[in-house]
Amino acid sequence: MSPNVPLDTVSVIGLGYIGLPTAAVLAQAGKTVIGVDVKQENVDAINAGTVPFVEEGLETVVAGVVAQGKLSAQLETPEADAYIVSVPTPFKGDHDADLSYIEAAARGIAPKLSGGELVVLESTAPPGATEHMADVILQARPEFTLEPNLPNSLYFSHAPERVLPGRIMIEMVENDRIIGGMTPEAAEMNRDLYASFCHGELLVTDAKTAEMAKLTENAFRDVNIAFANELSIIADRQSIDVWELIELSNHHPRVNILQPGPGVGGHCIAVDPWFIVSADREHSNLIRTAREVNDSKPELVIEKVLKKADKFKNPTVAALGIAFKANIDDLRESPSRNIAGSLAGKLTDGTVLVVEPNVDELPKELAEKDNVELAELDSALERADIVLLMVDHDPFKEIDRDLLQEKIVIDTKGLWR
Repeated sequence: MSPNVPLDTVSVIGLGYIGLPTAAVLAQAGKTVIGVDVKQENVDAINAGTVPFVEEGLETVVAGVVAQGKLSAQLETPEADAYIVSVPTPFKGDHDADLSYIEAAARGIAPKLSGGELVVLESTAPPGATEHMADVILQARPEFTLEPNLPNSLYFSHAPERVLPGRIMIEMVENDRIIGGMTPEAAEMNRDLYASFCHGELLVTDAKTAEMAKLTENAFRDVNIAFANELSIIADRQSIDVWELIELSNHHPRVNILQPGPGVGGHCIAVDPWFIVSADREHSNLIRTAREVNDSKPELVIEKVLKKADKFKNPTVAALGIAFKANIDDLRESPSRNIAGSLAGKLTDGTVLVVEPNVDELPKELAEKDNVELAELDSALERADIVLLMVDHDPFKEIDRDLLQEKIVIDTKGLWR
């Protein structure tokens, strides 16, 4: 297979928040897509035309392409023209990237290769991860080469996602994409494959630059959020309304301060900057400090709640929202989730009523606590002594303010100013 041959069959390894939408839009574009996941329940759900998590517009697309026979899911890696690796990259040690999931995906792909395939890493990872993935495959299959245009050539590239949960199905198609090939030919193949579904500009570079670009985007946002969060801490100590302060400051034509909150969550902004820090600890002082500011914010929220809770013998706290952002069910790296769990551990004589309209059950670590309940909004507001707003879900914006009059309110999002 040469770089000019169409990549008709695509296997997406990892059917999570990025992998499944990627598989769906590729299938919608006419590719035959075989998804691979380690969880049988995810495979069964997708093959039934349903989805294992909430994302606006995803289930409709999945149902359609499954019915058309363009998308299927299985546990084992198949033979394919192209592979897209979209697996987790968690931490290990001192915020170093754990590449074991990428390595496992690479080892699953290696026996299926016959030459000419494109292997794309979509997982967010530190500089050098795509090369590491290639090394794992080439060590398993030393008969292959990175030299292009030969019968035994393999092509490796990195194409980081840059989508917003809740808008993934729109942004997957409309946003510009960075395509980073380990060779120019690999970049060309990757660009042509993504052009089948992406209407945004496809920006071609090398793999290491593409890896760093994704980390840079999220580190930039993290630093700016850290400024807002640190400002909120200072303003609180000075008895200043930080929301008014930011609103006034943003009237300057060249100032655009972001909004503070209880911390930073999700498997992007809360994680990716650490990969830059781990790549060069000596020269990443600002990025590391921003991460530390944002990571410390949940503890300050907890301290504020505990101080108010001292007024009650058996305090009841309504914790509104444990997703990492508004109007989604994604709890990954959520500061609100961690705050709820920590409060339950510290308020041994109290109760934490978790209100999360986007989930049907509590995560295991909360469900196992005797003093934590998943509650409906109206019930939680009625029972609560303290109302802690942590996520600005739409239902919380509609709360009748009269219901809060007799409550202690801690609003970390400035929703009820």
